[in-house]
Amino acid sequence: MPVSPSTRAPRQLPPVAGRVDAALAQLDARIDWLLALSPIGNVALWESFEASGRTAVPPLSYIDLDLDLHETRRELLALPIEEIESPLLSGLLAEKQRELDRMLELVRLRDTDGFVNASLDLFGGVAPVLSQLARGILEDVAPGAPLEADVGIDEILEAVNAEMDWYRERTADFHADVVVDTDLNSMMMVSHGTLYIDGNLRLPAARVQPLIQHEVGTHVVTRHNGRRQALTQLEVGLAHYDALQEGLGVLAEYLAGYLPGERLRVLAARVLATEMAVDGEDVPAIFDVLHETHGLPTDDAFDVAVRARRGGGLTKDAVYLGGLCELLEYLQAGGEFEPLFAGKFALTHRKVLDQLRDEGWVAPPDLLPRYTALPDFPERLSACRTLAVGELCHKEPAT
Repeated sequence: MPVSPSTRAPRQLPPVAGRVDAALAQLDARIDWLLALSPIGNVALWESFEASGRTAVPPLSYIDLDLDLHETRRELLALPIEEIESPLLSGLLAEKQRELDRMLELVRLRDTDGFVNASLDLFGGVAPVLSQLARGILEDVAPGAPLEADVGIDEILEAVNAEMDWYRERTADFHADVVVDTDLNSMMMVSHGTLYIDGNLRLPAARVQPLIQHEVGTHVVTRHNGRRQALTQLEVGLAHYDALQEGLGVLAEYLAGYLPGERLRVLAARVLATEMAVDGEDVPAIFDVLHETHGLPTDDAFDVAVRARRGGGLTKDAVYLGGLCELLEYLQAGGEFEPLFAGKFALTHRKVLDQLRDEGWVAPPDLLPRYTALPDFPERLSACRTLAVGELCHKEPAT
């Protein structure tokens, strides 16, 4: 639903800031690091793992980006950041420039000894407090009630299309491409505004809407709202925006009515898998700990293990649980919910965004997620302001 039909459009950026902002957005689109680090041939990978007695996997395979890394880096570093008229904008755009430079390094170092350090530089590692929380969740949080995976790709696509229609009824320029891919290392994912769906996906009916609210209600909606801002980075993502985006995505599953215990356990497992990958452990060892020690189902344990080993040890997966923790702390301190959907940014940018708003460069979000229109949404959000992370799950779907 529109936040306010009377909201004025933000004013344009100054000339140099506008050119740098646009150039950074174009470079961001070219540096599709997530696609470059998403393994292909996942079915064959599992079959090989099974055939080995779950003791070995072949090397992960990836697509090759059609990208000249050296030339792209030269373009990136040549941007006239120091000439930007506003120190406020200069700081934000310089931060994004540094992040894109580290993303290029991540792609360049894929499957080399330097990859883990590049990932730690970009996403950080696992703090002891987060590791302790993850282990506690795996020990104390029980899976939800077993539900039959009774919904297939056709019904899921129908629900996704209905979701898109709901937003288009409220604002005509809402758009996202949808691609069905039978070789996807995720159930659903959004990359550069495109929603990818695993063509082999089957889900319990109660999980369809929460998953759609995670991907569309968070990632697509914030991209739409960011596209209406003067600063293009709010569409593609300011530096370090991942933690808040993924925290909002997981919270959306709870607010949409069904975040089961096993989903929270998977997020905790990703933290442990990240730790193990950083320490040099490979897929079989990670799988064994997650499946045999912590009781994750085979498909979840294998998926989490492979994700952790992407590129040689990708630490991004720890931000899901970490981002959820930071988001709950923010909400429990009285933080406002609606402004978090103005675009893609980090929680640390909130004060900067207030300054940008005061300068007229940022407007309130045009749309909020569909789940905010549920009759009991205020009560659900209020509960999130009091629950500990380990309590943020459901034993059964909300009615």
